[in-house]
Amino acid sequence: QVQLVESGGGLVQPGGSLRLSCAASGRTINDYTMAWYRQAPGKQRELVATITSRRSTNYADSVKGRFTISRDNAKNTVYLQMNSLKPEDTAVYFCNAPGTSIGWGQGTQVTVSS
Repeated sequence: QVQLVESGGGLVQPGGSLRLSCAASGRTINDYTMAWYRQAPGKQRELVATITSRRSTNYADSVKGRFTISRDNAKNTVYLQMNSLKPEDTAVYFCNAPGTSIGWGQGTQVTVSS
């Protein structure tokens, strides 16, 4: 059973940066496509970025050019580097493996505000 723990969120001013981490335990996630999602207040959870086991990446149009997803197989961890943050990026961010039955973690809150 894989457990996922997200961290790295916080309060940042517009234009700032944060790096989120998603640490997995229980078994390796190296063979999985991993993804970051976010859910803003009153909105549905949305897909932000994905990374395959071969490190092929894909991004939502709203974050393309600003966010970078990466993975460290040795640490069993996935990252989301977020630059040029905007107020509309404010949300709880989650990671998961699409198409699997891995449970959701608690997420990490990102608040972009001056």
